[in-house]
Amino acid sequence: MPPVGISVQNRQRKVRFDLEWLRHFARNAVVECVRHAAPETPLLQLAAVEVSIVSDAAIARIHWQFMQIAGATDVITFEHGEIIISGETAINYATEYSQKLEEELALYIIHGLLHLGGFDDVKSSDAKKMRSLQNRILKRLTADILH
Repeated sequence: MPPVGISVQNRQRKVRFDLEWLRHFARNAVVECVRHAAPETPLLQLAAVEVSIVSDAAIARIHWQFMQIAGATDVITFEHGEIIISGETAINYATEYSQKLEEELALYIIHGLLHLGGFDDVKSSDAKKMRSLQNRILKRLTADILH
């Protein structure tokens, strides 16, 4: 199977981050997440995934439009291969957890890719497995870059 392409676009102006680093990270992350994807999942069927970093206001509109949930969230994943991430929410959590913004954004990319690969976090047991895998992938891919 040919590798899944991935693009990362910055569609907001409030939060500054290293877009080129994040694009490089995303290319590595998609390869890693494909390795863990379940058969017949969207990640294995897609030619490309598009990641968009947006404002809290933009993700709140999407959150309401598609899920009828009010307010901003960190990441929303669509099965057609679109991952929407809030830059503002990412910087808030990065500050709260004392980590680099790029690392938080990278975590959200992995999270979205794993959803496309068949992982779910609705039940707490599934969420625990997903969180463990995404943290292992994040640690492996950022070990030499961020720390």
